[in-house]
Amino acid sequence: MLGLMQDWQLLCHRVLDHAALNHGERPVISRSVEGPLHATTYAAVRARALRLAQRLERDGIKLGDRVATLAWNTWRHLEAWYGIMGIGAVYHTVNPRLFPEQISWIVNHAEDRVMMLDLTFVPLIEKLAEKLTPIERYVLLTDAAHMPATTLRNAVPYEEWIAEVDGDFSWTLFDENTAAGMCYTSGTTGNPKGVLYSHRSNVLHSMMSAQPDAMGVSSRDVVLPVVPMFHANCWGLALTTPMVGAALVMPGAKLDGASIYELLDRERITFTAAVPTVWLMLLQYLEQHDLKLPYLRKVVIGGSACPRAMIQKFQDAYDVEVCHAWGMTEMSPLGTLGSIKPDYAGLSGEARLDVQVKQGHAPFGVDMKIADDAGRELPRDGKTFGRLKVRGLAVARAYFKEGDRILDDEGFFDTGDVATLDRHGYMQITDRSKDVIKSGGEWISSIDLENLAVGHPKVAEAAVIGVRHPKWGERPLLIVVLKEGQSAGKAELLAFLDGKVAKWWMPDDVAFVTEIPHTATGKIRKTALRDRFKDYELPSAAA
Repeated sequence: MLGLMQDWQLLCHRVLDHAALNHGERPVISRSVEGPLHATTYAAVRARALRLAQRLERDGIKLGDRVATLAWNTWRHLEAWYGIMGIGAVYHTVNPRLFPEQISWIVNHAEDRVMMLDLTFVPLIEKLAEKLTPIERYVLLTDAAHMPATTLRNAVPYEEWIAEVDGDFSWTLFDENTAAGMCYTSGTTGNPKGVLYSHRSNVLHSMMSAQPDAMGVSSRDVVLPVVPMFHANCWGLALTTPMVGAALVMPGAKLDGASIYELLDRERITFTAAVPTVWLMLLQYLEQHDLKLPYLRKVVIGGSACPRAMIQKFQDAYDVEVCHAWGMTEMSPLGTLGSIKPDYAGLSGEARLDVQVKQGHAPFGVDMKIADDAGRELPRDGKTFGRLKVRGLAVARAYFKEGDRILDDEGFFDTGDVATLDRHGYMQITDRSKDVIKSGGEWISSIDLENLAVGHPKVAEAAVIGVRHPKWGERPLLIVVLKEGQSAGKAELLAFLDGKVAKWWMPDDVAFVTEIPHTATGKIRKTALRDRFKDYELPSAAA
C-alpha cells in the first residue's frame, strides 16, 4: 500500500519561490566586482532569475545542458544559479584557483555551452578561449557601462542580455532526480573528477544543513557565506539561506581581513562560514586594529582542520561560537558539524576544546563508519584509526562520465581520510590516508602536529610531512611560516610542542619557509611539499 500524499517534486527553484513569497523583502547585499555595495531582495532575485532562465531558453539552452559560472559570490551569480536550474540546465561552478590547464580540461570534459564570468576572470579566459571548444557564448556579469573590449566569442554584458526578455516565464517542470549542478574535485593527483548533484540531493542537503545541530540558521540571521560558490556548492548556503529566509550578504572578490571585517560590522552579520586561512587573516586584522565582533554569533570553519588556538581565540576573545565542520565535494559537501551534544554540555575550558577540535557528528542523512584495509568495521572508541567511509542522501554514487565503481558492497564511499569515531558519534580526522606519517610501523597524525604548532603565538601557518628515515621509514618534519615581523628558532618551537604529544610523535626537525603552497580549495598541498623536501636529510638520519 502506498501513501496518499501529493507528489511534490524537490526542485531547487522552489526554494527561491518560497523565499520570494514568504521572505520577499529580506535583503540580499553584495560587494560588486565593480566596487560599490549592491542591495536587492529575494523577490527581485527571483524575478531576474526568471529573466535569465527565459534568456537561456531563447538561446537554445535545454534540459541537461551545462552552463559554466566563473564568478565570485554576488547577487548576479545567485540569479545565475537559480535561472540555470530553473530550466533543467546544470550550473557548473568553475574554480578560478585551479591551474589554467585544469580549467580547460574540466570545461571541455563538462561540455559547457555557455560561460558566465566576472570581469576579474576575463584576462584568464581570453588566454584559454581557443581551447574551450564547447563554449558558444560568454556572458560577462556586468552592465554595458563596465563591459570591456574583449576577444571572447559572442560576448555580451549580463544586464543588457537579460533585458532583451520580459520575464513573463514559468519554471520548467521535470523529475527531482534531474541534474542541477556540477562541481569538480580539486584534483591533487590526476584530472579533477566531476560530481553531479541532483535537484533532490541539493534540496535535501539544504534541509539537512538547516537543522539546529547543523548550520542552524534561521530567518533571524544575517548570513555571510565567505566560502565561494565555486567551493563545493557554497557549503549549501546558497540554498539554505533563502530556504529559511535569512538575510544574505555576499562578499564578492574581496576576502581579505579588512574587507570581511567591514561587512561583518556594517551589515551586522550573525553567521558566517569559511576555511581556516580566511579566519587567520581576519583574526590578525582584528588584533592589529584592536577590533571586536559585537554582532557575530556563530562561525562555521571547515575545508581543512581548524586549529585549536583559532577556536579558542574566537570564543574567548570575541565571544563567537565556533562550529567545526567537515565534508567533501562528493558529499554536497556537509558530512559532520561540531555542535555540542548533551553528553558534553557540561564541559568547559580545555575539556570542551578537546571535543570542538573534532570535526563533529553526522546529521540525519549521513551514515559513516571507520574500517580497516580489509573493509571490516572498527570500534567507535574515539581511539582506533580507520578509513572513513560515508553514505547518504547527498553523497555521490559515481563521477561524471566515469563508469568506475566508487562504492563498496554496502554502498559506502571511501573518503580517503583516516579518522576516529567515538561512542557519541563525534568524528575526528587523523589525516588523509596519503598524508599520515608511518613511523616504525605506527601512525603519526600530521594534522594534530600542525594544529598544535599553529598555537604558537609567532606561527602564522604550519605543515607537517613525513621525510624518509633509514631506521623508522618516515619521521615528521615541521614546516613553518612565521608571522610578519616575528623570529623564532627550531628549539623554541620544539619546546612549545614538548609535552603536548607523545615523545615519538615529536618532529625530528623544523624548516622555516616564507610560504606554504595550497590547493585550489585552500588545503595545504602536501604533494608539493613532499616534492620540495624529498631529499631533505633529518639530523636523526645522519646520526
